[in-house]
Amino acid sequence: MVRRVTVTSSGRPTSDRRAVRRRQTIEEILGLAEEVMTEEGVNGLSLSEVARRLGVAPPSLYKYFPSLAAVYESLFLLGQQRHLAEMRTAMTGRSGLDALHHGLDASGRWSLENRALAQLLFWRPVPSFEPSPDGLAVSAEMVAVQRATLREAVAAGELGDAADSEEAIHLLSTLIVGVISQAMSNEPDLPWGEGRFSPVFPRLMALFAAAYPPERRAVG
Repeated sequence: MVRRVTVTSSGRPTSDRRAVRRRQTIEEILGLAEEVMTEEGVNGLSLSEVARRLGVAPPSLYKYFPSLAAVYESLFLLGQQRHLAEMRTAMTGRSGLDALHHGLDASGRWSLENRALAQLLFWRPVPSFEPSPDGLAVSAEMVAVQRATLREAVAAGELGDAADSEEAIHLLSTLIVGVISQAMSNEPDLPWGEGRFSPVFPRLMALFAAAYPPERRAVG
């Protein structure tokens, strides 16, 4: 059976143009959804409001997303990918504690610049939403990156052996999410590095290092 492909005057198959338009519409829907979450809260997202801003009837969105949960899932995956990319960029060319510090600093800055997505990623503002394995895989990759820097710090003698552990990862998470939570709750309009809370981040990193001091090596 021969498949017939219609070609436009520009030489591009019609199917390709449709795929591009579909991708652009999906990106626009997700952008509007993030806008709604920023204004109304993550749990305030609704397909009807997104449709209104897009200028279409709500049923038209179902061609792109079968449910509100599907929109949340796409936003979760998109947010995880963007957040991880920011961390990796900040850590490039660095290792150990230096890489960890810059990576988490970038994480905090990204979170305050993308508050709605950060809440979806790191809190549970929508109790009924459960991320898919794809979204969680990116989250696990982020943890693996942090764990690798801890391993480097231990090998370099910057931290004790106990820092290469799940406990240390949990402590790191508590520290960074704690300062982000305080900043979001009490100073929502201030960027990272300003105000009362995010400027204490370097001291938190010092506290973390103090919790896992390098072992003293026997001499002689």
